[in-house]
Amino acid sequence: MSAEKDHTLPLSEMLASASASFCGKDAAIQHLENAKVLIIPVPYDATTTYLSGTRNGPAAILRASQELELFDEETGQEVCRIGIATLEELEVDASSPQAMVARVRSIGEESFDAGLFPLMLGGEHLLSLGMIQALANRVEHFSILQLDAHADLRKSYQGTEYSNACVMRLASRYGSLVQVGVRSLSAEENRWIQDQQLPIFYAADVHRRSSWQEEILDHLSPQVYVTIDLDVFDPGIMPSVGTPEPGGLHWYEVLDLLRLVSQKCQILGADIMELCPQPGNISPDYFAAKLAYKLLSYRFENQLARRSKTD
Repeated sequence: MSAEKDHTLPLSEMLASASASFCGKDAAIQHLENAKVLIIPVPYDATTTYLSGTRNGPAAILRASQELELFDEETGQEVCRIGIATLEELEVDASSPQAMVARVRSIGEESFDAGLFPLMLGGEHLLSLGMIQALANRVEHFSILQLDAHADLRKSYQGTEYSNACVMRLASRYGSLVQVGVRSLSAEENRWIQDQQLPIFYAADVHRRSSWQEEILDHLSPQVYVTIDLDVFDPGIMPSVGTPEPGGLHWYEVLDLLRLVSQKCQILGADIMELCPQPGNISPDYFAAKLAYKLLSYRFENQLARRSKTD
């Protein structure tokens, strides 16, 4: 099937088989009208700048997700009961990065119009731009909460602004950007952050300031899009990324932030990007799958609690 043909199909005809879906056949939803969440795997990594291979990330996350326990001990719920549908991997449009971003935007717009919560699995971080553009076409004011080791704020890289290294500068045109976990950036990016008075919480801030989570909340709008580059985590626990940076965040630091944001704001969509699987090391794949499930558990915690009271 060509990317062009696939682009015209309705979402209902792009669903993965139950056995290939997020969390496996026991949790898969095969009819979109019964779903609240849409998992969107996008195997694309044309502009990665160090190690390539993030195109293999979505498949690795989906495979690992089939080994997850569906009960979440923190929320006391099984978020899969909310209804999680999974698309087949999006066909790659290799004509240009702009074309691939447009492809993601189109899928995102269909997801939002269908009342679904999109969770994109990547794939390189440039793809997040398409989902953010889709949201901006439907929501007037929202924040972008970026968890990332890198600022991704260059004006251009290797002669183009459609690059992994520029994605958040582009995204900032559509929503108010808040960055967390950054520990690698250029002098150009640092000047732009200062000029724009961008709220940024460096990894060192997280480790040294006890009030960092509450300070982040102060900068967020009531509605939020969450984008997670897995290199935000310390490479000691998440080595399978294209450009690992020492001194990253830890599991419970990120989970605590995501739960707090879920409680105080409405998360409208999210992505988990840049898994670069390593042969023979499945732990990071499982890590990413568990992170996706925890994010959904927090996002729908209150809704599931209300449902359980009426059952």
